[in-house]
Amino acid sequence: MFAELRPPYELHKHQIRALSAIESAFADGRRRAWVVLPPGAGKTLTGLEAARRLGEPAVAFGPNTAIQGQWMREWSRFGGTAGSDVALSAPLTVLTYQALASFDPEAEVAEEGGERSHLVRLRPRGRELVAALQAAGDLTLLLDECHHLLDTWGELLAEVLELLPRARVIGLTATPPDRLTAVQAELVERLFGPVIQGPSIPAVVRDARLAPYAELAWLTEPTPREQDWLAAEAERFTELTTDLLDPAFADVPFLHWLERRLVRREVEGQQDALPWARLERHEPELARAGLRFHCAGLLPLPEGARIREEHRQPPTADDWICLIGDYVRRCLRPRGQAAAVEAIRAALPSVGYQLTARGVRAGRSPIDRVVARSEAKVHAVAEILAAEHDSLGDRMRGLVVCDHERATATLPARLAGVLHEQAGSARLVLETLVADKRTALLSPMLVTGRTVAAGAETARAFAAFCSEESLHPVAGEGVVEITGSWSSRTWVALATRFLQEGGTQVLIGTRAMLGEGWDASSVNTLVDLSEATTATSVVQTRGRALRLDPSWPAKVAHTWSVVCVSRARPKGLADWDRFVRKHDGYLGITDSGAIMAGVAHVHPELSPYGPPEQSAFDTLNVSMLERARDRGRVRELWRIGTPYEDMLTHVLRVTPARPTAAETDGWAPPTFVPAVHGIEPRPDDNSSKVAVATAGALASTSWVLFEAGVEWGLAGLPLAALAGWRVRSWRRARVGRMALEEVAERLDLAQLAYALADTLRRCDLAGRGAEAVRVEPDGSGSYQVTLAGVRPAQSALFSRSLDELISPPVRPRYLIPRYIVTPGPRQALALMAGEPEPNAVVYHAVPEALAANGGLARVFSTAWNTWVSAGRAFFADNHKGAALLLAQGGGSPLDVSTALRLAWE
Repeated sequence: MFAELRPPYELHKHQIRALSAIESAFADGRRRAWVVLPPGAGKTLTGLEAARRLGEPAVAFGPNTAIQGQWMREWSRFGGTAGSDVALSAPLTVLTYQALASFDPEAEVAEEGGERSHLVRLRPRGRELVAALQAAGDLTLLLDECHHLLDTWGELLAEVLELLPRARVIGLTATPPDRLTAVQAELVERLFGPVIQGPSIPAVVRDARLAPYAELAWLTEPTPREQDWLAAEAERFTELTTDLLDPAFADVPFLHWLERRLVRREVEGQQDALPWARLERHEPELARAGLRFHCAGLLPLPEGARIREEHRQPPTADDWICLIGDYVRRCLRPRGQAAAVEAIRAALPSVGYQLTARGVRAGRSPIDRVVARSEAKVHAVAEILAAEHDSLGDRMRGLVVCDHERATATLPARLAGVLHEQAGSARLVLETLVADKRTALLSPMLVTGRTVAAGAETARAFAAFCSEESLHPVAGEGVVEITGSWSSRTWVALATRFLQEGGTQVLIGTRAMLGEGWDASSVNTLVDLSEATTATSVVQTRGRALRLDPSWPAKVAHTWSVVCVSRARPKGLADWDRFVRKHDGYLGITDSGAIMAGVAHVHPELSPYGPPEQSAFDTLNVSMLERARDRGRVRELWRIGTPYEDMLTHVLRVTPARPTAAETDGWAPPTFVPAVHGIEPRPDDNSSKVAVATAGALASTSWVLFEAGVEWGLAGLPLAALAGWRVRSWRRARVGRMALEEVAERLDLAQLAYALADTLRRCDLAGRGAEAVRVEPDGSGSYQVTLAGVRPAQSALFSRSLDELISPPVRPRYLIPRYIVTPGPRQALALMAGEPEPNAVVYHAVPEALAANGGLARVFSTAWNTWVSAGRAFFADNHKGAALLLAQGGGSPLDVSTALRLAWE
């Protein structure tokens, strides 16, 4: 049917692979395929080429008229003509989902009661379309942005597809399968089968098919007026938390209850305490809140608990609520403590919670509304756009994405005088940018499904640009609307062209209008003010800035998140939590060149578990502006055109308590390691190799000894002969000190990672060993440690095990000693005399994956002795192990803090 048509462009490799996977799926007997391709990677072209190759009548569905128009224009570039009527009279028909999914509300319930099927509820036009699809017989259905079907029209789709057994169905989306909910993933599997996964966004950037990009953030506090209101609003909850810490609050004080519940973990009718691991597995929010209370000095550390990054944050209002709810349900109500329960009930609404008979129920807090729509965020937009314009000049093209055009609901009386009437709206953004001299130069415009507005001068220029339209004369000054006899489809297209040609440098709009389906390749600066955090909305919003710009081949896109935080107020972190959810699983480039998921790609010091101190906001914002000024560096960091694996790997970020350097240049095992006394040669399977290695190592350091004044021939003597050297004592001391210092200074993070990696490989738990370990500084004093070139599950095991190895031991099955050399004059003389002094020792937990049995622990001991220290792993889940850990004080054996991260390579 479409033999004479051809794609208008050469297909890229990821499109070719997707088409090949579709053909293979259909050749294997499948009739449905769910295809994932990033925004800007050519989903429309891929879908149309698949339909052309199948050669059957085709129907394409999209979520809005903008996408409908895209499909029709792209098909015309193939040389075909697309129709848009439900009679399906053209070989290719392009419709919106609404053409099908339009329901008759009166048909929702059957006469005999109960809900009707979705097909029965369709309006006549929808039923006509279903009949036409059935009559078509063999046809191809193309479902663009098919993630909409999972939430809105999924059940209807299932019913329609049941009626079309001869149809081949191709769903196209940019939402990665790992970002779907469990319910959504089950629906995709049921309706389409296995997902055809295309490349990730970073892969397409590396292939030079999308623009390189950086994710940036601007952190702000609420305005002083908003802060005053927040302080007053939170006063009642603050009083409650203060009262809860008073032992007289109830018969069983709050902290006493928490100690019984979380520290001693008493279980009625049982003599033994509930294991911490079980509590953490079944009640993770309760366990996390309890450990945050511990880190705040309010509770002892429960036995078996391990402090991780997520716990090293001040308790939030949600943590308090979690513990309070448990306190009410399990302690106060069973004991009839009505006065205490009533005090809690009265305080909770101030932070958006209600105490009910079944527990605590969450709702949206007015505090969250103030923070999410703070006027400070709008002023931040002006700062960002002014800075980007200073950097790019006339080349800057900005897009500001909001949730709504204007606030239609009346502000609650309690927020009157606190929030602007148009708080959080695109309209307020426009008014602010027009009023600021720096951003007024950018001729900002508001474009939504209902309105086109701008400053008067810009409005008149746009009206002249649209001379072929019947527009009303622009009157007045300040912000004015452009009106006329036109539709949103027309004015959005014209405003987009006005942006492309530089008539305006900033468009302000809503996700609904300037989201999926909207295309302006010149956009290089996107400011996200929306509150939506779903994977689909995040990918679609950011995709607006990633398309290549033919007029600027060196384009680099910046996406800014504006985050308002009031850390001292209950629920004042809600905007931060949204920021974290947006970046969860989304990949971006760090300032050191790593491609990471989560907020770490914005700045390495940002944590998903809480914002930085507010005193650091200005410093972080300045660093963001400095990064934004150097787009060329961002482009270099992406290393466009270089090879990649396109897979995720797990990373452990390690931050030493004191500045230090990690050796990353090589991975050859050391010749000597610390021992119980002094140092000793590392072990080797072949005793003859030990002698050679020892002699070779001593010879390799002869130049050092020569510089120290030692006779050349002494450098090759065996270690045991050092005591017999006939040289002056100061010279012997200097040589001994140098030998000790070499061992003491060499120990670093990399050696521990090498020992672990080699063990995992020898135990068939990883495909590579020490040679694949990467220890790289991230520019903030921390190090990123990863095991490269292995499957994601193996890299996850390595990162998790290294975290266990260098963190404080928590009820380990096996411990292993690490001896610490002290390179002082006395120790040096003792070493040279053949009677080395005993070394200090710390104990590391053998990682859980290697502690299942003694055999695994012995393999780890061998690698440990090769890379790190003498000493053998020993069983420690007994009184001896507990005593050793008690003597060690429960601290980290390396004095570091850790955080698990996800990276791309």
